[in-house]
Amino acid sequence: MYQPHSMVIGDELWARLKALAPQRVRPARSVLLRQGDPATHVIVLESGSTLITLAGNCGERTLLAVRGAGELLGELAVLDSQPRTATVIAAETCQIRIVPAAAFLTFVEEHDLLAPLLRHAIARVRESEAVRLELATASVPLRLASALSRLVEAASTSAPDLAVRLTQTELSQMIGASRNAVVNALKPWREQDWVRTASGGGLLVRDIHSIQSHARTQA
Repeated sequence: MYQPHSMVIGDELWARLKALAPQRVRPARSVLLRQGDPATHVIVLESGSTLITLAGNCGERTLLAVRGAGELLGELAVLDSQPRTATVIAAETCQIRIVPAAAFLTFVEEHDLLAPLLRHAIARVRESEAVRLELATASVPLRLASALSRLVEAASTSAPDLAVRLTQTELSQMIGASRNAVVNALKPWREQDWVRTASGGGLLVRDIHSIQSHARTQA
């Protein structure tokens, strides 16, 4: 089972890592890390959830994963001194800490964290491969339900209704479908009031379990 970084390194070291930088707040839809940028820092995600996306040659975006509180973002690029391989977008308001690369590398060396962090990175790669396979083979309703489910699971709130601050066009890009296909997939869910248009834009997910069940029948 996939675990967040806070569980991998333990509560005590996680607290020490957070102490290396002040807390900052980033609004929903803001870009936290950008694909191709140099690896100058890592991000400690204290609260909120984020989308890990990959941009193609024509500018299209694919959703690789969703990350929630307790995660490190951008650490692999810092560990191997390579440019960012993906873009990270805030799916909701996030509380983060930006730790400079040099401070992070010193922290990793002092606490012998390289091996567990690399094992964790391998688990992430496997998860992303599973998501890509799903995008290539599953029906649009199933892909959309899966993406919404990952957002609900990673969200910082346990409230029954979750606002997903993404447009239908953005959702369609991320699951590799046309906007019309996403609109058609959402139609029966809207009719059942499992999802609504959120105030301020995006979608309000009200019953993810019913959405998942319905999507499986459309597979």
